[in-house]
Amino acid sequence: MPAPDTCPILQRPASPGLPASQLATAPAAAHKLAAMPDRAAPLPDPPADLPDTPGAAAPGGIDADLAWAAVLRRDRGFDGRFVTGVMTTGIYCRPSCAARHPGRANVRFFADGEAARAAGLRPCLRCRPDEVARDAAALARAIDLIAAADAPPALGTLAAAVGYSPAHFHRLFRRATGVTPADYARALRARRAETALAGDTRVTDAIYEAGYAAPSRFYAEAGDRLGMTPRAWRDGGRGVTIRFTVADTALGPMLLAATGRGICRLAFEEDEAGLRARFPNAVIEPGGAALDGLVAAAVAAVARPDAAPDLPLDIAGTAFQQAVWRELSRVPPGQTVSYAALAARAGRPGAARAAGSACGANQVAVLIPCHRALRGDGSMGGYAWGLDRKRALLALERGAAPDPE
Repeated sequence: MPAPDTCPILQRPASPGLPASQLATAPAAAHKLAAMPDRAAPLPDPPADLPDTPGAAAPGGIDADLAWAAVLRRDRGFDGRFVTGVMTTGIYCRPSCAARHPGRANVRFFADGEAARAAGLRPCLRCRPDEVARDAAALARAIDLIAAADAPPALGTLAAAVGYSPAHFHRLFRRATGVTPADYARALRARRAETALAGDTRVTDAIYEAGYAAPSRFYAEAGDRLGMTPRAWRDGGRGVTIRFTVADTALGPMLLAATGRGICRLAFEEDEAGLRARFPNAVIEPGGAALDGLVAAAVAAVARPDAAPDLPLDIAGTAFQQAVWRELSRVPPGQTVSYAALAARAGRPGAARAAGSACGANQVAVLIPCHRALRGDGSMGGYAWGLDRKRALLALERGAAPDPE
């Protein structure tokens, strides 16, 4: 079985301490952003006690204010990066502990459980912070087993191999990666096939080399994943029909393009020539009345981005891009998230620049709300369709005039 490509982890917040792994891109419909998890790189060795002074530097660039904010959010992305010591009760917890929050004055941050125990604290019996490393090792082992298997391993087999019950392991895997072990295995197998199809390999050979027992199994799964036939995928979408129209919106002309599966492009100030440049091998034709429903909903979404409808999408992206887009969709209307926090939620703490690039790769304005992502200092950052539109969208969501940067 060929080794998978290197790719960042895709998950609902990151599983801490996972060693680097190997996976790659997987196109999918955005309303079902399929996940291919990977494993985050180990964190550098930190000092024993994180500083409590506001703004003070801490391991991996985290300061005490950021650590406290993670505790208030119960952010699983920071589990394993530090523990929270509650000096009045003598216990230490994960940042994501579900117990009632202590007063800030009673909290100290430690790099790990060993440092907290050296300060006389004991582990919380509710969140069990010392099990983070064990969970990470179990996930790493399971991912290795899935990657090495000729066929997707059964849940019971994986759970037994890592020493957990099937039900507990299923919850752990899904909580850490955002997908089930079976979904992970299918996404990995699909990615291998797509990589082979992008080269000169015969379609049938590529399907078998990816681990499918028969071509029929691949074709049965391909519809939801590729949005086109394997040959069309290898040939840059040749033969796929994309219909488009340009509509007036509150923020200027907007191009909407869709396949039979869903919207593949929603962009301001773009015309047919720009669309053809993006999809050079597709059949491009006017949408006419067939797109009226999608256009009306998209125009309404621009006017009321806080109430954007759930429209069908047909887009593709790397696993990390899909993770970023999914996390953007979880940001409540009227609120924003920093690129750094977005990267952490998508499973790559410290990859703020990569998160910004994922926002820039978004093909569908407004429906995937990349306008809600800002720099860490609160400034606008970038926006593919202009910062004035980004400010306007945020203002529409907040019901207020945009603030100057």
